[in-house]
Order: sequence, then structure tokens, then C-alpha cells
Amino acid sequence: MQSQALLALALFTVGFGTLLWFLFGGASVNRKQALANLHRELATKPAITPAATATDEGKGPRNLGATLRRAAPAPLLKTITKLWAGAGRPENNTPDRVLASMALLGLVGVALGIMISRLVAPPMGIAIGVGVAAIAFFFPMIRLQSVGETRKEAIKRQLPDTLDQMSIAVNAGLGFDAAMLRVAKNGKGELASELVRTLQDIQVGQTRRVAYEDLAERTGVDTLHRFVRSIIQAEAYGIALSDVLQTQADELRLERRQYAERKAMEIPVKVVFPLILFIMPAMFIVVMGPGVIGIIQAFGGMG
Repeated sequence: MQSQALLALALFTVGFGTLLWFLFGGASVNRKQALANLHRELATKPAITPAATATDEGKGPRNLGATLRRAAPAPLLKTITKLWAGAGRPENNTPDRVLASMALLGLVGVALGIMISRLVAPPMGIAIGVGVAAIAFFFPMIRLQSVGETRKEAIKRQLPDTLDQMSIAVNAGLGFDAAMLRVAKNGKGELASELVRTLQDIQVGQTRRVAYEDLAERTGVDTLHRFVRSIIQAEAYGIALSDVLQTQADELRLERRQYAERKAMEIPVKVVFPLILFIMPAMFIVVMGPGVIGIIQAFGGMG
């Protein structure tokens, strides 16, 4: 029993130390190497794209992420890549880094699971240990998904105002691509960066239809998907884009107002539970407490 506990503690220490080394040591070394290569201006080096740079920074000094990428199952790798794209392709949390973090956290989770299973009687201890190991293993994916959901909500909030600006620019005489470029350069936030990338895709040779569909696919926002479908249909049938933009902006603003009203109507229902559990008992104690104490004292005096 004692040797197993020491083994679990050793695995936990090694796994946690390796995780800290990978998170705080690997990226800085790669960044210094990349900066050194850029300063040398080596003509023999191929051009470094943003996606390649993000992937290279995610690798550890010994290519731990690349090794895990080759060994990881294809469905898992596809899911991680999709979550990474939905989170905005953060450079400090690439798929290779996520895979390495999952492996190291999984090791830590297994060590903790062994310790818990030894401390708690089975079968509860085994179930808790397995749960801790699973949560530790999938925590990087859960974090990516959380970041992606937050980003989707931000894009959904920014879309009506962005469409208003694009509608004004189109009505002023700009083309749709020029209006998108102006809004993307002048705007800030997640939607502006996605529009910039869409324009870059068009500039490198993608058709507008494919670039717009990629925009809707990688963001995963339903309202943006409807807008993209409307733009594609308008270009196919020759409908004025200014009318489409204005109509879409009005609909999205109406949806946002209805969403706010629905959330406001849910507040009384959500307040009921803390009211019953916390506020009402305290109120009863304050209101009825003195009377109860007086009744107890009166009956005590009679006795």
C-alpha cells in the first residue's frame, strides 16, 4: 500500500513537472529560434505562413506534439483541430500543444486516480479515480470548447453592427469586398479578424463562395451562416447586396432584442430557488424568532 502510494506520488510529480516544463519552457525556445531565423533572413528557408508558425510554436523542443500527432487517432485529431479553429486558432494553444497537454494531464490524472482509489473504498474509489483521470485527460479539449463558445457569442453580438457598417459602405458606392475590407480594418474583435482572413483567402485564389462558406464553417455561428447563405444567393440571382445587408441587420437586431427579452423573462424563475433556499429562511428567523423566544419563555415561566 505504501509503495503504491509513493509510486503514484512520483508519477504525479514527474507528470506535473514535465507539464510545467512544456508549457513554460518549450514555447520560449522555439520563439527565440524563430526570431533568430527571421533576423538572419535566410533566403533558402521557405516562407513561413501564420498557420505554420502557429503549428511550429506549439511543438516542444523535442517535437513531443508532432510525435503525438502521428500516434493520435484520426477522429480525435480531427475533433481537436475543429475545436482549435472554433477558438480562433490561438497560437499558444495549437493542436500539437493540446495533444501534449492531454497526454501529460492524463498521466497526472492517472496518478491522482490511483491515489484516490487507494484512499476510498471500492467501488466508489475506482469510479472517482477513473472520473478524475478522464477529466484530466479531456480538460484541454474542454477548455478549447469553452473558448470557442465564448468566441461564438462575441461574433453573434458583433454581427448586427458590422452588417450596418457594411450596408452604409455599400450604399456609399463601395463594392462588397471593399466594404468588408473597410469594416474589417476599422473594426476590432473576433468578427473583424475573421473577415480579414476571408479576404486573404479570396486574394490567394479562393472563390468568393468557398471563402464565405469557410467563414461560416470555422466560426460555427448560425446567424453568420444564414448571412453567408443570403449573400451567396444574392450574388447568384443578382439581388442588390445593400438590401440584403440591411434586411439581415434588421433581422439580427430583432433576434438580439428578443433574446434579451427572453433572458429577462427567465430572471423571476431563476430567482425563486435562491429566494426559497436562502432569503425566506432568514426572513422567517428574523420575523418569527422573537415571537418563538417569547412563547418559550412564557411556557417556561408557567412551568
